[in-house]
Amino acid sequence: MIIIGEKINGFIPSTLAAIESRDEEFLKNLALRQTECGADYLDICAGVEPNAERETMKWLIDLAQNTVETPLCIDSSDVEVIIDMIPHANKPGMINSISGEPGKCERILPVIADTEWNVIALTCDKDGIPTEAGKKYEIAVQIIDTVKSYGIALDRLFLDPLVTTLATTEDALTSFNEAVRMIKADYPEVHITSGLSNISFGMPFRKAINMQFLSLAMAAGMDSAIMDPMSDDMRATMYATAALIGKDENCRAYLKAYRKGLIGPKKQQ
Repeated sequence: MIIIGEKINGFIPSTLAAIESRDEEFLKNLALRQTECGADYLDICAGVEPNAERETMKWLIDLAQNTVETPLCIDSSDVEVIIDMIPHANKPGMINSISGEPGKCERILPVIADTEWNVIALTCDKDGIPTEAGKKYEIAVQIIDTVKSYGIALDRLFLDPLVTTLATTEDALTSFNEAVRMIKADYPEVHITSGLSNISFGMPFRKAINMQFLSLAMAAGMDSAIMDPMSDDMRATMYATAALIGKDENCRAYLKAYRKGLIGPKKQQ
């Protein structure tokens, strides 16, 4: 599993409070703890007013890079902000995101085509976010064809079939998983990711739903997630599932995580 640490995101109330107060220690700790817990990328999303986004994103990028060496996932709904932030990254990371909406692929893909940047692509278009697996797959194929047209290897593409909320869509998981299976069957080199906590929005005891979604989606073929790597329960679910579905040879990653204290009972202080 490729983990994209979700915590440096201004849409999280505690993180936004730290951003607004310029609490550097709080944000540095998020970067350090997520890295220590296994994050492969750190999502950086300002979550502030548009007129302050560029300055805030640059500040967050510098703060994270002065704390850890983990590559960054530059996250904005404004493609121009994303493009402006790329030169500030010390190393190639992840772009979050493109989609089937007009203009997004055409603006970002030429910028990263001859680089080592990876890119997340959302299966939505001008008509919004589809709930049907077939429509998710259709948009995914359109994005894949566009990515290929720019000479970008498909293993640099992380497709997000956009899970809907269980509270409003009872087949949220089954539709997502069906789309995942369809994409992976035809394009096995493409990665599948998700903002997995979206499925539990509006539900009580969200952790239980998130854990089961992670496990079931991994079994369907999801090999990445934007998630909280600092959560003991989510980490344990991830490592256990990988071992159970045959994605962890001889359970080596599971055993290593246990030995390092990333999973398992915590020692009393």
